Amino acid sequence: MDFTRKLSFLVFMLCVLISLKNQNAETNKKSLFQSAGKSVSDSSLVRIDTFATRKIQEHRVVIETLKYDYYNESCPLAEQIIRSSVQELQELRHNVAPALLRLVFHDCFVEGCDASILLDPADDIESEKDSPPNESLKGFDLIDIIKSDIEAACPGIVSCADIVALAARESVLLAGGPFYPVLTGRKDSTMSFLDIATSELPSPQDDLSKTIEAFGSRGFNEREIVSLLGAHSTGTIHCKFFSDRLYNFSGTNRPDPSIDTNFLNILRSICNNNQSISSSKLSSTSSSSTASPHNESSALNDGPGMQMDYEGPGTGFGTLYYRSLLRGKGLLFVDQQLTVGEETATWVRAYAADTSLFQGDFGHAMIKLSNFRVLTAPMGQVRLNCRKVN
Repeated sequence: MDFTRKLSFLVFMLCVLISLKNQNAETNKKSLFQSAGKSVSDSSLVRIDTFATRKIQEHRVVIETLKYDYYNESCPLAEQIIRSSVQELQELRHNVAPALLRLVFHDCFVEGCDASILLDPADDIESEKDSPPNESLKGFDLIDIIKSDIEAACPGIVSCADIVALAARESVLLAGGPFYPVLTGRKDSTMSFLDIATSELPSPQDDLSKTIEAFGSRGFNEREIVSLLGAHSTGTIHCKFFSDRLYNFSGTNRPDPSIDTNFLNILRSICNNNQSISSSKLSSTSSSSTASPHNESSALNDGPGMQMDYEGPGTGFGTLYYRSLLRGKGLLFVDQQLTVGEETATWVRAYAADTSLFQGDFGHAMIKLSNFRVLTAPMGQVRLNCRKVN
């Protein structure tokens, strides 16, 4: 019996010793990582510490993501500079806000918010600017000016992609829309995506099913689609984008029956049939035109059009747009189609009745759009000139 007790006690003590040894090893392991990178006498420990530190640093680079006040230390006045630049430009040119707002849509919709839309053609780059949906885009020179202001204060720090996203937010405010927070830390693409821009950007002539499919592939639901299209509340929509609805809708030689009759007559009086460029001709326009689409000062005159915020800039952002749709007074076919679907029509009515609801939803949708497929370190770069890769 004594032997059995002694054996049991010996086994117990061995278990205790093993447990204490494991705890000590774990403690040493924790101490090792806590002291990673610090100078110690054991050379082997230094090698392990250095390896651990390097792996931790690499991990931090890989998972770098967007955040608030990304430039708080590197360029603390970045957002204020962009805000001031946009406001100053708006005083000089009335179309600054809609141009910048449209620019962020066309950038983010094609492979994410990476400033790929800004790249000019080069030996190894087929520019998105040459795609038919982008031939009427403006605002490239505005981004150049803002970038120049930023570079003067913080050279090589603020990406063009962040400038596009932040400038769009400021343009929404100028148009009477809501303030919404913009995360920063985007990097710029070294590629442009001409084929994707040509085939996947939504068209003013799209029916509801195509619109839902296009935005749905980017993760937007019908509520978000209706709110995002509220961006058409500002700017001028030129006749060439909707003239087919006035005279020859879908090849019928008749107007679009969804247009209110009185509104149809008003639009016809503005858009002379012989002078306006049809959307079909627009879509077939070659990028080899003598007027360069990359030089806005030499671009073709857009011709007559209808100003969306005709009650004055900064008034009724969203409200007038949705109420117009309910009265059959949507300018673009893609807009008027929002009243066709059961769910989309529900949100059109909701936003027409409640501006605060729309502005809140629009802000959330713009945040989601601005964060779509962004590039962060170590991917991409910070371009010194937004029109070309470093």
